[in-house]
Amino acid sequence: AADSVYNLYLATANASFAVNLLPRLQEIYQKWESTHQDTNGLYWQIDDRDGMEFSIGGSGYRPTINSYMYADALAISRIANMAGQADVAREYEAKANNLRRLIETQLWNPGDNFYETVPRRKGARWTGVRELIGYIPWYFEIPAADRAGAWKELFDPDGFAGQFGPTTAERRSPRFNFKTPHECLWNGPSWPFATTQTLVALANLLDDKEQTVMSQNDYFRLLNAYTQSQHIRAPGGRLIPWIDEDLNSDTGEWLARNILLSRHELPPNRGRYYNHSGYADLIITGLIGIRPSADERLTIRPLLPAGKWDYFGLDGVPYHGHLLTVFYDRTGERYHRGAGLTILSDGRTIGHGDSLGAISVVLPGKTETEQTKAARR
Repeated sequence: AADSVYNLYLATANASFAVNLLPRLQEIYQKWESTHQDTNGLYWQIDDRDGMEFSIGGSGYRPTINSYMYADALAISRIANMAGQADVAREYEAKANNLRRLIETQLWNPGDNFYETVPRRKGARWTGVRELIGYIPWYFEIPAADRAGAWKELFDPDGFAGQFGPTTAERRSPRFNFKTPHECLWNGPSWPFATTQTLVALANLLDDKEQTVMSQNDYFRLLNAYTQSQHIRAPGGRLIPWIDEDLNSDTGEWLARNILLSRHELPPNRGRYYNHSGYADLIITGLIGIRPSADERLTIRPLLPAGKWDYFGLDGVPYHGHLLTVFYDRTGERYHRGAGLTILSDGRTIGHGDSLGAISVVLPGKTETEQTKAARR
């Protein structure tokens, strides 16, 4: 919750909204500490209550809950700084730093080169199975640069590779797709929610210039597979837009839906339009690359590989009190404003580049202070 509030502030520049919520965000965080944090400093969660029921890794100290709590602590620290509460800011920054250390030292399995769940029992070690949730630390930019090798599993045929999206558990596991009577399966099927998290994490990885494991082509490849998955064949044979709970990553079949239909359980469309997709955000902040920031400098870092599209246009994006337009025209013949990447604010051009490379500009009506210059450096 706190991380979401802070990211909303980054997009709107509405500091009062975040600051007014600070006491409640602290209260929520403290309740999680009292119920789900053990004396070792890590947070535990049941896989079902983590929204990922019937997983191979199961319950325990999961990369999910610990990454979320790290992100919330860091967000509370930043919001407290905005509110002028330096003591609170230092307290939650320390919580975040400690949790990051624990994620890096306790949840990273050096043998598997992956973040894994550790069961909640004395002397337990990693579960020994790679699951897609092992990429969630990158969603919050937790991992050190030398962890990037974990991403080699994403398109490995024995790892998470799938035609319609990544599997939620590695295929090489002997428990991949183990039998269970429940329809909510995180032991192999692809989930749009998990794919969204993975794409955000991958976008963050690609912003790290120190890694050479993944490329913009990999982001586009995964996003394209995700796009192709969001369809269903209607009874009359027509292919229509659709998003549901989980799907077979090889065939595109919506699994939970078909299981429920086979049992004649109602409602048959339970999972229709399931709130598990941040698809638009993957286009706006990932593929096109609007990366929100706390200061008045706007940076666009497109992840669209050169040569894939001749043009695109994104219009009417509210940002820091302005309406942004971002468009790319390879030849200049589509929009007739010159070839390359162009940024408009409230209809006025504020930035242009001859290619799909990054552009950084100061929003109109504002000047970059020495403080924000230093922060950017």
